[in-house]
Amino acid sequence: MQAAEAVETIQREMTVFARRARASAGRLHPELSLVSYTLLGHLEESGGCRATDLAALHALDKSTVSRQVAALERAALIERRVDPEDHRVQLLHLTDAGRRILAQVTESRRAAFRERLAEWPPGDLERFAEYLVRYNAWGAPPAG
Repeated sequence: MQAAEAVETIQREMTVFARRARASAGRLHPELSLVSYTLLGHLEESGGCRATDLAALHALDKSTVSRQVAALERAALIERRVDPEDHRVQLLHLTDAGRRILAQVTESRRAAFRERLAEWPPGDLERFAEYLVRYNAWGAPPAG
């Protein structure tokens, strides 16, 4: 396979992967889209942040994040708190229910990956993991 053909195959397969990820998110929890799951995951990792930070980090339109945040608030999965360092700013935080749902969905996703990759030799898994990290690191904003 030549480089151009390989890139075409990668593009096609990444599109299939993204479609499956979006479809499976709804099956894992009906109120939790893939975007919502991603936002909840970041809130857990960061300990809370502003909606504008979520939009910038995930390269999403502010209106998209606003709709997702409103839905997550209605579902009582996140809450707003005043930033102790700047009382004009509201930070988004997971609620206890949000943590529980995120943990459940995360475990379901892990189980699905384990099942799908169960027959892969360890070396293939390691290379695949390294390639995904390398691919996703390109053009990513600096951590921190």
